[in-house]
Amino acid sequence: MKNKPWLTSVPLYLVLVLIAVLVIFPIFYVVVSSLKNTASILTSTSFFPQQATLKNYEKAWNLSNFKVYTWNSIYMCTVIVIGTIVTSITSGYVFSRGRFKGRKPLLALITFSMFISAGSLYLYPQLNMAKALHLNQSLWGVIIIYIFGINVTNLYLAKGFIDGIPREIDEAARVDGCSFFRIFYNIIFPLTKPLIATVGLLAFMNSWNDYLLPMVFTLGNPDKQPLVVGIVSMKSSGESVTSWDLMMAGTVMAVIPMLVVFITLNKYFVAGLTSGAVKG
Repeated sequence: MKNKPWLTSVPLYLVLVLIAVLVIFPIFYVVVSSLKNTASILTSTSFFPQQATLKNYEKAWNLSNFKVYTWNSIYMCTVIVIGTIVTSITSGYVFSRGRFKGRKPLLALITFSMFISAGSLYLYPQLNMAKALHLNQSLWGVIIIYIFGINVTNLYLAKGFIDGIPREIDEAARVDGCSFFRIFYNIIFPLTKPLIATVGLLAFMNSWNDYLLPMVFTLGNPDKQPLVVGIVSMKSSGESVTSWDLMMAGTVMAVIPMLVVFITLNKYFVAGLTSGAVKG
């Protein structure tokens, strides 16, 4: 007797459902907890709130400086996303189409950096460099590090995607008198829309969720803290040390923009990611 196709798919679907539950449950728990007060979060045995309230969001937005934190995050991430798209795709184009001395050793050196995980050891030299430029107490220090720091993943995604664009286009443009960078600006860059979405989404997720680097650069200037740093700082602030309800509401506000951006760009993200991986 032949096995029915759907029977072989049942274990796979069960595993996928289990993974989905494990991923979604923490988010669902935070959303439900944001509708409770602190006493209910800490002492109630009921998972769902007995009296759901949205006052936590109003209080967090108006009284806990979340309006400033949110604006700081939006400002920081917008500049980082735009800058990262430009630097990543430009560098990918240079390594894909450029022919200059030392190209392969330089690309190999950048690739080797993927296997070096220095973690927080980078913070001290980065902070010293930012201090020399008087950027150690502002988000611009974080922005410059993100934009001009080499992200190997973005570089290879861009290089792989551009490698898949026929070189005959470049040759035809050169016949018409286009320079190397004119070809990039007028021809190659407009063809990289899926790549732009992929790099932009990765840059947004990394910068929006980052805690350590923005925290270090805004220690002496709390008004410049982004949303994630502001939420965590509530745990150590005197008046909000037990305000778990506000922290949960703030966490939901921090997650929503990321979910909206991901859902909006998901189609282009997958297209750019697979294209760069297959053609690279």
